Amino acid sequence: MPIKIPNGLPAAETLHAENIFTITKTRAEGQDIRPLRILILNLMPTKIATETQLARLLGNTPLQVEMELIHTKTHESKNTPSEHLLAFYKTFGDIRENNYDGMIITGAPVEHMPFEEVEYWDELCEIMEWSKTHVTSVFHICWGAQAGLYYHFGINKYPLEKKLFGIFPHRVERRSSMLLRGFDDIFMVPQSRHTTVRREDIEKVPELKILASSDKAGIYALMTDRGRQIFITGHSEYDADTLAKEYRRDKSAGLPIDIPENYFPDDDDSKEPVVSWRSHANLLYSNWLNYFVYQTTPYDLKEIR
Repeated sequence: MPIKIPNGLPAAETLHAENIFTITKTRAEGQDIRPLRILILNLMPTKIATETQLARLLGNTPLQVEMELIHTKTHESKNTPSEHLLAFYKTFGDIRENNYDGMIITGAPVEHMPFEEVEYWDELCEIMEWSKTHVTSVFHICWGAQAGLYYHFGINKYPLEKKLFGIFPHRVERRSSMLLRGFDDIFMVPQSRHTTVRREDIEKVPELKILASSDKAGIYALMTDRGRQIFITGHSEYDADTLAKEYRRDKSAGLPIDIPENYFPDDDDSKEPVVSWRSHANLLYSNWLNYFVYQTTPYDLKEIR
């Protein structure tokens, strides 16, 4: 089944070229079917790239998905054209009366700041509180996961000695979790962050279950018992060249940056990166949509509690 996207969204051309089944809002409204309504709070500065990455994964399932985009009102994006935001994005005030089958909260490049000093922290807290009664399952990514763990459970983030940067092997810890159904025992995940959460802090919270981790990268996936809240510390949605762009950007700016681990063949940045995480990324999002959204959400969204 297709992913339903707004008419004219730039991601459509890319997704079509990759044989991702998309359908426009106009065409979808002529079909007698209720798609899953997925709200994406996009906190990334590269909003168009992030939209495309997430739409690619949400569109690769047997379910019809309607993607809706929001951004924070309290922060002005400097990297996304205002015309794009006006055409395709809403703010929380526009959707706060709605209910959604699922929601994704992306990462954001604000790791070095205390949560309370982030410009839109109060607005984000309001959205996260609202999500507890208006969304069936919330999927948090990277800094979004750290923010969610801090807001909902008081779990702090800690600075790393240097940026965790590259593609790292992770292992499944809880084989019984449906979120990781079909995963290999060891699977690869892109990581790009300066901070981390600690296992000992998470294990003090009985509501949280650790699903997967890495010797080098730490905790990767955890969730509450019924999957109403899911936290992913890595970037399984990344494109093949995302880390390369980050590496070259920081290198050109004279920032301290190591070559991403397990990414360029022979650590030679003149060679094309080898993608080793795509299949598990698709499986992760497919499992989330199926087992924690589609199988548990009420047909009438007004019944979400």
